[in-house]
Amino acid sequence: MLIVAALGGNAMLRRGEAPELSAQHANLAVATTVLAELARVHRLVVTHGNGPQIGLLALQAASCSTVSTPSLDVLGAETEGMIGYLIEQQLAPKLAGRPIATLLTQVEVDPDDPAFNRPDKPIGQVYDATTAARLAAERGWSVARDGAGFRRVVPSPAPRRILELGTIRLLVEAGVTVICAGGGGIPVALDATSAIRGLEAVIDKDLTTALLAIELHADALLLLTDITAVLTDWPAPGGEPIRHATPAAMRARRFAAGSMAPKVEAACRFAEETDRPAFIGALSEATAVLAGRAGTRIARI
Repeated sequence: MLIVAALGGNAMLRRGEAPELSAQHANLAVATTVLAELARVHRLVVTHGNGPQIGLLALQAASCSTVSTPSLDVLGAETEGMIGYLIEQQLAPKLAGRPIATLLTQVEVDPDDPAFNRPDKPIGQVYDATTAARLAAERGWSVARDGAGFRRVVPSPAPRRILELGTIRLLVEAGVTVICAGGGGIPVALDATSAIRGLEAVIDKDLTTALLAIELHADALLLLTDITAVLTDWPAPGGEPIRHATPAAMRARRFAAGSMAPKVEAACRFAEETDRPAFIGALSEATAVLAGRAGTRIARI
């Protein structure tokens, strides 16, 4: 089977964890063990989040008063390369010389997408209310509650087209394990002459992953995160795990914007477009999630 699997940002850096390289190496050692198990049995395309990393790079750049802060599309490209390198470094020894490639991936979005007027995609670290308010005032950020704290939020336009899709197809057909569309891809727009320009945004990686899986005619979409399953009444406490559901049943529920809602929407789109299943579940249980023994399975039947 061809599996398209998305690693949540927690695969590299867990909530509340110091953004140190050593922590990311340790977390990826676990994540790549899971990916290697999948890649030994299936053809595999891997995407990943970049929320903590792109937020940290933006904060570091803003602290330097002598140069202008790079735009989010440039920071997105930097994190794609960095995280892809870290994944490859850990995954290669586990796959015994099997070819792996990281591909910087540009994703076309609509520059008039309404999302540019309502930022809701969390990036960077979690702050307390006082610190978040101060940073918002000092840096002109939009901030929003994320769990018990607050994070910077940025525009998250819908992905429309993956510019490197043909290259990804060639690599998959050649037996390469591909790491691509990191952080949802680099947000770009094309003008009437097909000239490409980057945009100040971060695309949701799950929505881009669903688009990629649809275009590649994948057999399954696997959204791996730090929860064991989608819960009823998410994110309110005390919800029950949803083990199996149709897209219609999932869309009848309400989930938190910027976190669970995009995952559910991505899974629903894939299931509807392909008549194949999508799964949401814990990274540590990836094999069981794919087999339907854990996590949440979303499919037409």
